[in-house]
Amino acid sequence: MLTRRDFNALAAAATASLAFKLPQSWAANQPDVLAEASFLYRKSFVLDCNTLASLGMDPERDKLIQAVRDSGVTAVKSTLGGAGGTFEEAVADIAAADQLIENRPDVFVKVRTLEELKRCKPDNRMGVVYSFEAASPLGDQIDRITLFRGLGVRVMQLCYNRKSPFAVGCLDGDTGGLTDLGRQAVAKMNQLGIALDLSHANTQSTAEGIAASKKPPIVTHAGCRTVYMHPRNKEDRELKALADKGGVIGIYMLPFLTPSPRQPMLSDYMQHLEHALKVCGEDHVGVGSDVPFQTVSSAEIKEMQDDMAKRKAAGVGSPGEDRPPYIPDMNTPRKMELIADALLKRGYSSSTTEKVLGSNFVRVFGEIWGN
Repeated sequence: MLTRRDFNALAAAATASLAFKLPQSWAANQPDVLAEASFLYRKSFVLDCNTLASLGMDPERDKLIQAVRDSGVTAVKSTLGGAGGTFEEAVADIAAADQLIENRPDVFVKVRTLEELKRCKPDNRMGVVYSFEAASPLGDQIDRITLFRGLGVRVMQLCYNRKSPFAVGCLDGDTGGLTDLGRQAVAKMNQLGIALDLSHANTQSTAEGIAASKKPPIVTHAGCRTVYMHPRNKEDRELKALADKGGVIGIYMLPFLTPSPRQPMLSDYMQHLEHALKVCGEDHVGVGSDVPFQTVSSAEIKEMQDDMAKRKAAGVGSPGEDRPPYIPDMNTPRKMELIADALLKRGYSSSTTEKVLGSNFVRVFGEIWGN
């Protein structure tokens, strides 16, 4: 925990160093970040629990690496296998991520254990936790959970936005929950130390997943329905049940924080984050941005719009997916630093802020992975 005394004792030296300078990506429009927030951000374990999807497939490798170096992020959870990838596509995605990490051990490290996660440093190598958002790589074969764990996957969902052999997705209504196969999957994930992620599950599947899991379940990226009603956002009763089981919710930065056509801003994001803190408590809230890690350009916004059209045509796009997935006044690799700044400015303690930035997810991964 960073106390005011700690900060005063060290801030003078720190502000004189290059580390306190804002990154180049902010040069044109530097945000007014408290020096205390910058210092706290530098000393915290910063974990974005949903970003850098398919990082091994990123065609702009140099831009990615520069963003990682500029970000100050300690570790990320990366989605592999896409929103509906096949078994073969998921294996290829894992292989590409493995190859990137092997080629650039100075930038990335693959995380499979709590010990490996805790060794990650933002000024050294960024940790990467492999995950699945969709259950499609599993098909209907429980044994594949064991296989993919062997390949390093440590977080799995039972479904994406639509029904799977295991559970019902959030776009298929609020009723209909875990199947028998889904309950077997939860048991197998508990046994193997794989985190059960219920981000895309519907209301009943979320409730039944929380109840069925013997280890803390997580929601790596979602919002709060009380703040804005949307099928991808979670109800207060789900948030409370998750917290009561020891789990953590990561608040995302998707357009589903606000009604269409308004693009969400930092203030909207903070409404969801503060609501989650109120309902769950400070030990059960984190961040899972689910938006591009790098600064988004105008050309990339056009690419996002094309991708949204494809998702809509494929039937996996969500209502309100008519705005690009980013928050304009958080459009920087250091978006988590802006969250730290906003929390401190709203009167939250340094301890609470550190928990939200990443230590809550570190704690719950340790309890789930068992090492």
